[in-house]
Amino acid sequence: MSKSSSVDQNLLGDRNDLRAPLIPSAGAGYLKQKKVTMDQMLEKYCGDFGWWQFSHFVLTSFAWALEGIHTMVMIFADREPAWRCSPNRLCDSTAKSVCGLEPGSWEWTGGAASSTVSEFGLICGQKYKVGLVQSLFFAACMIGAGVFGHLSDSKLGRKGSLTIVCIMNAIFGCLTATSSDYWTYTLFRFLSGFSTGGTGLCAFVLATEPVGQSWRGVAGMSTFYFFSIGIAALSAIAYFFQTWRSLYIASSIPSVIFVILLLPFIHESPRWCLVRGKIDEAMKIMNRIARSNGKHLPDDVVVALDSEVNDDVPDSQSVSKEALNGSLLDVLRLPLTRFRLFLAVLINFLCSVVYYGLSLNAVNLGTNLYLNVALNAVAEMPAYFLTALVLDKLGRKPLAIGTMWFSGIFCLAGSLAKGDDRTWKLVRMVCGVLGIFGMAGTYNLLFVYSMELFPTVVRNAALGCATQASQMGAILAPFVVVLGGGIPFAVFAFCGIAGGLLVIYLPETLNRPLYDTMAGMEEAEAKKPSILS
Repeated sequence: MSKSSSVDQNLLGDRNDLRAPLIPSAGAGYLKQKKVTMDQMLEKYCGDFGWWQFSHFVLTSFAWALEGIHTMVMIFADREPAWRCSPNRLCDSTAKSVCGLEPGSWEWTGGAASSTVSEFGLICGQKYKVGLVQSLFFAACMIGAGVFGHLSDSKLGRKGSLTIVCIMNAIFGCLTATSSDYWTYTLFRFLSGFSTGGTGLCAFVLATEPVGQSWRGVAGMSTFYFFSIGIAALSAIAYFFQTWRSLYIASSIPSVIFVILLLPFIHESPRWCLVRGKIDEAMKIMNRIARSNGKHLPDDVVVALDSEVNDDVPDSQSVSKEALNGSLLDVLRLPLTRFRLFLAVLINFLCSVVYYGLSLNAVNLGTNLYLNVALNAVAEMPAYFLTALVLDKLGRKPLAIGTMWFSGIFCLAGSLAKGDDRTWKLVRMVCGVLGIFGMAGTYNLLFVYSMELFPTVVRNAALGCATQASQMGAILAPFVVVLGGGIPFAVFAFCGIAGGLLVIYLPETLNRPLYDTMAGMEEAEAKKPSILS
């Protein structure tokens, strides 16, 4: 995009809309306006978290429920159904597996169409294919997070990227139900993972960027409630749609509803508009926020990049704005952001191994699958609530260290509980529940923490990279679980404790502004004595 094209075209082609209150009839009026950063405008004139931000946050965060549905649907679709001996055939009904039974001497209780395992014969020597589909889904999530993280930072924007991934989720979900064989099924699950990987990422940034500094942490921590709500809703959907094909169609309908009924009421992020040089669009959104919140945005105030406000750039230069583009290369080019990205990737990877690993261990409880999944989703909510409650009191850094070590300690205790009697099994179950309780809080917190570590121009690219690391952890987790015994707990303990140690080297971001540009962040951070602060 050429310099000043966005603002100048609007000044010439849509002058009536911009005359008041954004830009007066001539450039001279604009030059007299007071420049403030986005955070300053929200705090002083628009409101940090009023009705506009609340409604926008809720509508946008429903996309997290969609991610929970499309991710966890594999639990029900790829489950191994119950079996029974065929009538009038010799069969050992006490056998733990059908692998040693004569073909035709047994049958699936719910019929072959109940799951992909029963329809595609993914048992015995073919059982590894179930794990392969899951790993490929998360691998695609990793790719999608990176792709849509970049696109949402650049041309498509936050809302545009979110719209595309939700449409793709609905299409690929329905196409998955038409799979005629295992490899076709694997292909469509891979494509679903590609779109799912960008859903939560785009929704999180779009929901939290318009929120003021004092409420941003609580708002960010609250997004995962919708993820858990989606998983709980999936349990109900799966209960009524018992066959895997009907389940995939039914689980895709919420994405269609979101695109048609909710997306039209969601606005683009004003921060994205600002860094892309679309000052007029950013100011229109800020005026709308102020009016909805019962506030007044003065005519002589205009939003500007933090680097302009900090450096006191001459007003004569502010009429022409160049869309600022950022990429992962920009993050790697600056030593400060490169070190932060390295730590964020490692910490998110370790956290994901523990979170998904303990979640997979929960299915071995031998309880009703639908109830078990719903309870696991509900059990994570207290962790979200408690971490959100103390987030702005303790800070991001101490809370991240504490929750990771909390999880790691109980995982270590679980690895030492080696007895096979009922008491020791109960001890391991409690350790697992407390472990996932702590790591669920960490997993939620890391989205807020990672977002605040990087400026707007590269935020989604950096978050996309961190999300990719989380998906790598999700891919590894099933292989850790199959090791059995006390080894998984020991691995999870190491990951939790090591992750907490790495957080020590990250800076505290509580009550610090969201920077817009790399230059603005570098200038502000250079004034601090150490990255360990």
